[in-house]
Amino acid sequence: MRIAYLDCFAGISGDMFLGALFDAGVPASVLHAATAALSLDASLQVETVDRSGISSKKVHVFDGETLAEVTPEPHPHDHGPQHSHSHPHDHDHAHDHAPKHSHDAPHTHDQSQHEISSHGHDTPHPHVHGRSLTAIRALIQEAPLQEPVKEMAIRTFDLLGRAEAKIHNVPVDNIHFHEVGAVDAIVDIVAACAGIHHLAIDQWYCSPVNVGGGTVVCAHGTFPVPAPATADLLRGIPTYSAHVQKELVTPTGAALLRALRATFGEHPAMSVEQIGYGAGTRNPHNFPNVLRLSIGQSSDSATPSDRHHAHDNSQTVTVLETALDDLSPQVLAYVTEAALAEGALDVMLTPVIMKKGRPGTLLTVLCNETQRPALERLILSETSTLGIRIRQDRRSCLDRSHVAVQTEFGEIRMKVGSLNGVPLNVAPEFEDCRSAASHHQVPLKSVQQAAMVAFHQVEVMLT
Repeated sequence: MRIAYLDCFAGISGDMFLGALFDAGVPASVLHAATAALSLDASLQVETVDRSGISSKKVHVFDGETLAEVTPEPHPHDHGPQHSHSHPHDHDHAHDHAPKHSHDAPHTHDQSQHEISSHGHDTPHPHVHGRSLTAIRALIQEAPLQEPVKEMAIRTFDLLGRAEAKIHNVPVDNIHFHEVGAVDAIVDIVAACAGIHHLAIDQWYCSPVNVGGGTVVCAHGTFPVPAPATADLLRGIPTYSAHVQKELVTPTGAALLRALRATFGEHPAMSVEQIGYGAGTRNPHNFPNVLRLSIGQSSDSATPSDRHHAHDNSQTVTVLETALDDLSPQVLAYVTEAALAEGALDVMLTPVIMKKGRPGTLLTVLCNETQRPALERLILSETSTLGIRIRQDRRSCLDRSHVAVQTEFGEIRMKVGSLNGVPLNVAPEFEDCRSAASHHQVPLKSVQQAAMVAFHQVEVMLT
């Protein structure tokens, strides 16, 4: 099974993620094509930089001829307190965004760092520039990108929007992003999603995340790192603070991390094939400000003889379950989408008959244990239930991999489920087929059939 591991010992940001993807083998053409598809007059430039002795890739986003990201000026204090944003950032890496306008008065942290304005807020900012969540969704949806890339990019922005809406107690549709609605942040997210899709990883893993330390000055006072919206995005993810008293995780980085639906913990047993380092903007002394991405095959400790006679690919999953007989189907659909965005492995809705003969719905959510707290809170807050059943189940899984095949409609990825190296289940990726069918104006089933024929031809040649 093809897996990837993110080592977030220096936090994570959108530009660091892009650099790590490029350094780990994602072709530059994939990232450039995703950027061009947005029609924002944006472009990428990649350079090799040194971060405390580690050669890594730094990705710069340009808006026309102008560098779109904020570049922090050197500061004499490596470990000084955070400050308001009337002068440049002194973070160990640049944020994934840059302000697109100026104001008479300096932004406070909630406005500049966390890109929020809202209609109907008690103390509205005199200027409301920036893109709404609805506008960003439309921009991505209309771009000529593959459907899985669009879906993940929109999910990432939805996660950002929900976090901001919760912190500021406003409807999510009232959210207007400033910096994360700017060109560099949109490019960071969409290009990263394109790179993730290109890698075709079966399972993502991630280390606990170093959030840094110190404090940040926000509109409502001084807060410890991570700042409120970032902290909300990191709910259920193991975090720690070490090495530097600076903010190491940006909202964009946290949202991308959650959208990945990774399993968090120690480095998994794997045979590493590629390693990529993505650099942050700053280069602090004796602290490599990089994100490390390792890609390879999961290791199987059993001997070939053992694997011939036994198959033990069982996993432990957490199951959250509740029965509902007084909830609108519209809300159930919303909860399903929200649970998947929060990192659920699967969500099922089953018709049931409840007490007094009432028809109801059994909501079942499968997740990794690290995602349980966030999903538990989602179900309790968004549904009418008074309680949730929680249990640990074992599930047995085939080894999963992807194989790309060439058809008359373009390249289609095939999902392959294998037992002891023998393919048992094969299916074309639905989103790839849907995108190809739409592009070539042919029936979806024609693309699916062509993909299966192409796969079997490849299989015959290999045997």
